[in-house]
Amino acid sequence: MTAGFAISYVGREGQPLVTLDDFAPDPDALRTAAIGSQFGPAAHYYPGVRATLPADYMVGRMPLIAAAIDAAFGLHGKVALIDASFSIVTRPPGLLSVQQRLPHCDAFARRRIAFIQYLSPDGGDGTAFYRHRSTGFETVDEARRPIFFGQLDAELRLGGLPPSAYVAGDTPLFEQIALAEARYNRALLYPSYLLHSGAIAPDAVLSADPAAGRLTITAFLTVE
Repeated sequence: MTAGFAISYVGREGQPLVTLDDFAPDPDALRTAAIGSQFGPAAHYYPGVRATLPADYMVGRMPLIAAAIDAAFGLHGKVALIDASFSIVTRPPGLLSVQQRLPHCDAFARRRIAFIQYLSPDGGDGTAFYRHRSTGFETVDEARRPIFFGQLDAELRLGGLPPSAYVAGDTPLFEQIALAEARYNRALLYPSYLLHSGAIAPDAVLSADPAAGRLTITAFLTVE
């Protein structure tokens, strides 16, 4: 544990995963803000809804985020916020697109960092990380991108599409290499090009109600 955060390493590629427990000074206030927010459909393949965060929230937590990124990722420079929002997974398994049934990367640039904060009091579903079996890739940067998607496209054409379900553990094409458990007011930081998926249980409550569903804050950052 280092100054408010812990660093572990994922898979054979040893990618850093930062865990920040007790991240927000007042997580209950965040839940109250979410319950009073107007949610709408999310973009960029996210299987649920999103709403605007309190304007100053991420700004106030940025010094800790920047210190964690500097220590864990070895990326030195100004940490800039690209986007942040309340997010809730709501889409029924039968309505998932093919992309939503597979592990994914949020971006392919090496200086991009993903952030998630769990705000369900009971913990709920965490985040899982994966290795693509045939290529061995655990990360997909710009150089690997055409190789990975070319191979994955061939596998889906020849072997058929994945079932209409959220990714849960190992699959024929992907091996789960780590699971970060959700905990109330826990946040994670990890490279955006690390293959991952929400670890959504088959019996998960997929409610759009912030008081009942898988309420998180998701954000994307870059080191300039």
